Order: sequence, then structure tokens, then C-alpha cells
Amino acid sequence: MKYLHTMVRVNDVDASLKFYCNALGLEELNRYDSKAGRFSLIFLAAPGDGQAQVELTYNWDPEPLAGGRNFGHLAYQVEDIYQACQKLADNGVTINRPPRDGRMAFVRSPDGVSVELLQAGGALEPAEPWLSMENTGEW
Repeated sequence: MKYLHTMVRVNDVDASLKFYCNALGLEELNRYDSKAGRFSLIFLAAPGDGQAQVELTYNWDPEPLAGGRNFGHLAYQVEDIYQACQKLADNGVTINRPPRDGRMAFVRSPDGVSVELLQAGGALEPAEPWLSMENTGEW
């Protein structure tokens, strides 16, 4: 058995790519558009880690998407959690669970998918402004 990918449905490809690629730092590996099926599949992965992929599925006919947390969350290890959170914040992403402990943070995609960030190695020393930040919304 081999892990292939996690599929996440999205309503807005541009907003989703801005979140997953520009803010979170994933790279687009492959894209498939099905005119007959009226959907697009976009495969993303962390740089240098093409084995752990996220498949963004966009159905061309609008459909309501709710929750996003019903399957759990995506999790990524980062070299510097403070730097990663700052990049997300600079791209307009709300840090729902700030890395007060220097180890863990949560954000949400434009479609409400929860994404966990974990500090590589041991936790960083708690630092401002993260140390004083409260949780925002659901994570």
C-alpha cells in the first residue's frame, strides 16, 4: 500500500491556489481538466516532497461546500513556524490558532479546510506577537 494524496474540494481555483501556493508554499505538480466531466484536478505538494500530494478538485458547476473540518486537517512540517505564519498573515490569511507554544499553528483555506503547521524539531522559544495572540474562529 502506498499513500497517494488527499482530495479537497474547492469553489474558487484562484483563491485556493493563492492560499495553498502563494501563502502556504506548495507547488503545483500537475493539472487535469475534464471537459466531459466538467471538473479540474490540480495536484500540489511541498517543495521536494512530491510523494505527499493534495488534490484540489474543482467542479465547474457551482455546489455549496460546508465545513471542511469533517475529514480532519492537512498537516505540514515547517522549518520556522513564526516565519511560515508571518508569510500566511502577509497574504491575508487569518492565523486561527497562533503558534504561542513555538510548535503548532492552524489556519483555514478559502473553503474552510483546516491546515496544521508543525515546527520541525523542537519547539521554538515562545515569541511575540504570537505569544499574546488569541485563537480566532474555528481551527
